[in-house]
Amino acid sequence: MSNVFFPLLPPSLFLVAMAMTGPTPCSSMSNHTKERVTMTKVTLENFYSNLIAQHEEREMRQKKLEKVMEEEGLKDEEKRLRRSAHARKETEFLRLKRTRLGLEDFESLKVIGRGAFGEVRLVQKKDTGHVYAMKILRKADMLEKEQVGHIRAERDILVEADSLWVVKMFYSFQDKLNLYLIMEFLPGGDMMTLLMKKDTLTEEETQFYIAETVLAIDSIHQLGFIHRDIKPDNLLLDSKGHVKLSDFGLCTGLKKAHRTEFYRNLNHSLPSDFTFQNMNSKRKAETWKRNRRQLAFSTVGTPDYIAPEVFMQTGYNKLCDWWSLGVIMYEMLIGYPPFCSETPQETYKKVMNWKETLIFPPEVPISEKAKDLILRFCCEWEHRIGAPGVEEIKGNPFFEGVDWEHIRERPAAISIEIKSIDDTSNFDEFPESDILKPTVATSNHPETDYKNKDWVFINYTYKRFEGLTARGAIPSYMKAGK
Repeated sequence: MSNVFFPLLPPSLFLVAMAMTGPTPCSSMSNHTKERVTMTKVTLENFYSNLIAQHEEREMRQKKLEKVMEEEGLKDEEKRLRRSAHARKETEFLRLKRTRLGLEDFESLKVIGRGAFGEVRLVQKKDTGHVYAMKILRKADMLEKEQVGHIRAERDILVEADSLWVVKMFYSFQDKLNLYLIMEFLPGGDMMTLLMKKDTLTEEETQFYIAETVLAIDSIHQLGFIHRDIKPDNLLLDSKGHVKLSDFGLCTGLKKAHRTEFYRNLNHSLPSDFTFQNMNSKRKAETWKRNRRQLAFSTVGTPDYIAPEVFMQTGYNKLCDWWSLGVIMYEMLIGYPPFCSETPQETYKKVMNWKETLIFPPEVPISEKAKDLILRFCCEWEHRIGAPGVEEIKGNPFFEGVDWEHIRERPAAISIEIKSIDDTSNFDEFPESDILKPTVATSNHPETDYKNKDWVFINYTYKRFEGLTARGAIPSYMKAGK
């Protein structure tokens, strides 16, 4: 025991940590003690991993500063001033990391999204005036639906993925009831809303959005992640109309809603008018759009965009994201996804039987280049485009003329009109909810259970280095027209 050191731990955790190193066999521990041991282990791991990560990040920022100064050819005095300013910023960042961020630091302006486990609100930080999108998730629901791992994955990936193609997270924190992710507000809305506003997109518009989504998906693949939930709802549009990926809750593990058994046992059905028998393409598109929003908000969701190998659970890789992109491309050009049906079970059957069900309606003509790329995306994973690398996709004839290096710097295919930094005209209207109001837990409510399970959300708090010191100024990406 003389070599074991547990710094900065409260007495209760210190005693449990001591127990962890002792000879007591785990089998003789009570369930309460086992849980305390697990909690302490998580606490220790997070404590030291955070220390190491903070040190590495600080060194990385210093190296980046030195590299930039060398590239700019600054004189010694200019370098000294720049280093001094950087040191002050680092000091302020440390001070800000010690401050406790909470719900009271933000003013809620409007609900802009709602899902099965929470909602998204437009909020304004009171001390800076910066506008953000606040994703609120109920802890009780996360525990009841076994979503803790998925939510942790999303938070961790948003911390790691610092890319123009991924929605940026600035803060995360929690209270007794909820988890909060403070994200950049993207006033362009999402691709689902854009597709619902239009009958179909032109091939030129489709080329633009699919090309940007290719780059966005590739950016997370390069980090070693598979998104697994690529769908129009998760393709957000910034103030200039460019794509950013969101919702990374499936990047590790699989939701129950992505398992074959889920659809075999599913009793959920859609409204009786959600039928596709004997419909032409126009009516199919209208019916799909009328019921699409309901699918987005339900716990069931839609299996329309999920690759067949994901359902089979026999193993899959990053190529499953390219299948999803092929389905989205079909929806953009035809007006509805290729496998949409009356129920999720029927959709699942169509996805699994894609060789017979993936057909192109003759009344909606599209080019052979477009058909070919969709069929290269939606095929057996062994033959799917992108297997050798993203360059194979970029070289496809459908993308002829795309300036891959500067696509994000050029005007978007469909311009977004933004009147102000808090413009929500590209979002649906939602009624107010009581998710932010304190609730009284009852004995039969899951909230009574998570008080003893709250430690599973440990280390959820996060503050991003960039932008934290720009008090009072609106970041350029939040300005209208930026």
